[in-house]
Amino acid sequence: MTVDVEDYFQVSAFEPYINRDDWDRIDCRVECNTQRILDLFDSHQVKATFFMLGWVAERYPALVTRIVASGHELASHGYEHIRVTEQQPDQFREDVKRTKALLEDMGGVPVRGYRAASYSIGIKNLWALEVLQEAGYDYSSSIYPIRHDLYGMPQAPRFPFYPNGDGGLLEVPVTTFTLANRRFPCGGGGYFRLFPYPLYRWAMQRVNRKDDRPGVFYFHPWEIDPGQPRQTGISLKTRVRHYLNLERMEGRLEHLLRDFSWGRMDKVFVDAG
Repeated sequence: MTVDVEDYFQVSAFEPYINRDDWDRIDCRVECNTQRILDLFDSHQVKATFFMLGWVAERYPALVTRIVASGHELASHGYEHIRVTEQQPDQFREDVKRTKALLEDMGGVPVRGYRAASYSIGIKNLWALEVLQEAGYDYSSSIYPIRHDLYGMPQAPRFPFYPNGDGGLLEVPVTTFTLANRRFPCGGGGYFRLFPYPLYRWAMQRVNRKDDRPGVFYFHPWEIDPGQPRQTGISLKTRVRHYLNLERMEGRLEHLLRDFSWGRMDKVFVDAG
């Protein structure tokens, strides 16, 4: 179970509409929403991995404290949600090292995992995985092995693999299931809000039973917040992707937490071998 800790105005889809320099002047809701998620996990005795933006951690240190104190894993989502496709190697290296050091200093625990903004590591920038290994990360969860208009690496393995050979950094892709020799997403995000919950449950069970593998699920704090400010002037595609079924998200999460056993990324994939 993973949470990408970013606020509603920081998503990649809003980049053309919201200036990064204006972030500090916008109504932030990430702290309250993440606290609600922590309460939800506590009620179901679920431990998870929180991929946190450094920008958020600096402004809401109490979140970092509670995540660690509650037994969850603290991991890196980069400093301010810049896609790896928009960075040169030196910029990316500075970003992942800076965020790792910041989170470790604030949380007092090693930061072993990284997730790229919008799953922006793929076939054209696999060099980023080498940089992550050099920076001291043990694993990444930055590749979505599907075909998508904004991200995806459909030729990537469906399950954890070592991109730099046997050993070193482990890449843990977001979960997909296969049907008729085709891959379909079942790892969370907008797809979880789009498809009926019974279909999602069936897909995750198929991965557990047919593939005999654990799955990776992700969502964002803003996805449980149907009352968030609505952006104007955005495209229809962006509006549908961001706002679809927000009012149903928390209820679906309750079902998901009851129907499956969940754990931290480091414990499930790295320490378990």
